[in-house]
Amino acid sequence: MSSQKNETAVLVLTLLITAGVLAGGFWWLTRNSNTGIKELNGSQSNFGGVSGVPQGLFNYGGSTSWATIRQAIDPQIQAAYPEFQLRYVEPTNATPGTSIGIQMLIDGRLAFAQSSRPLQDREVSRAQQRGFNLKQIPVAIDGLAIAVHPSLNLPGLTLAQLKAIYTGKITNWRQVGGSNLPIKPYSRPLSDGGTVELFVQDVLAGQALAANVEFVGTTTQALQKLAGDRGGIYYASAPEVVPQCTIKPLPLGRQAGQFIPPYQEPLVAAVNCPRQRNQLNTDAFQTGKYPLTRNLYVVVKQDNDSAQQAGEAYAKLLLAQQGQSAIAQAGFVRMR
Repeated sequence: MSSQKNETAVLVLTLLITAGVLAGGFWWLTRNSNTGIKELNGSQSNFGGVSGVPQGLFNYGGSTSWATIRQAIDPQIQAAYPEFQLRYVEPTNATPGTSIGIQMLIDGRLAFAQSSRPLQDREVSRAQQRGFNLKQIPVAIDGLAIAVHPSLNLPGLTLAQLKAIYTGKITNWRQVGGSNLPIKPYSRPLSDGGTVELFVQDVLAGQALAANVEFVGTTTQALQKLAGDRGGIYYASAPEVVPQCTIKPLPLGRQAGQFIPPYQEPLVAAVNCPRQRNQLNTDAFQTGKYPLTRNLYVVVKQDNDSAQQAGEAYAKLLLAQQGQSAIAQAGFVRMR
């Protein structure tokens, strides 16, 4: 009888241990399964579906308007694809920008280029003379915003008025409903890149910048000047202008009285910044209501080489869910 009791006790203990092991295994599998699901639904899954990402080191360059996108997206790409190495390359004897980036791409010094404007006919022709075509892939929506001194009391400008200011036909704010104050226009040099080229093409209709336009090297320098110049005006990529504390972004309109702000209303007063900052008016940019919108492009050589594969993979990554989220975090408007 004692022997049977001992056997029963051992059997019960064995069953309890087995149940504990099974329960522990079930808990471990469930935990790890949930973790795997979270990873699939997280950042890696968004990039994980992108095929054709090559291995190696690839140089790229181009638009300065892309700076915040590069800072936001490149570390995430490197984390997801450590063997797809990216290196931003600046020109040695020129200012970085869209035009010089595309030129370096055509000359074989870059795998792909970042552009803040559409390709120009001369660039397409130059590439074809080298034996290949260029493809531009839109990945984000941007716009040009107008910056003025915070003290300027003006509801907005029409595109015609903006053109007249930068071609020298309007030289005093009084001519557009403001104070009796001389206008001081600022601009980066035409050779600096896509933003200036787009402004001259779309706003000035190809006319030259006026003699009273003062050229500055960077947007940072321009905004610093504008903060101390009550009559100043400057244009740049909207994400570079809208959140700034020392200037005021100005609404624009195709017609008088139909001004659309590049920021979400109400306007955040300078005294409340940087505690609060103006945010981009994404709806107006996506719908085209804001009159100065543009696409940002990845420009790729069509030469069936690893460089083409790298450029197309980079564009795919930016168009993936995670890439579009990073673009939005960088202050731009997502394509999808």
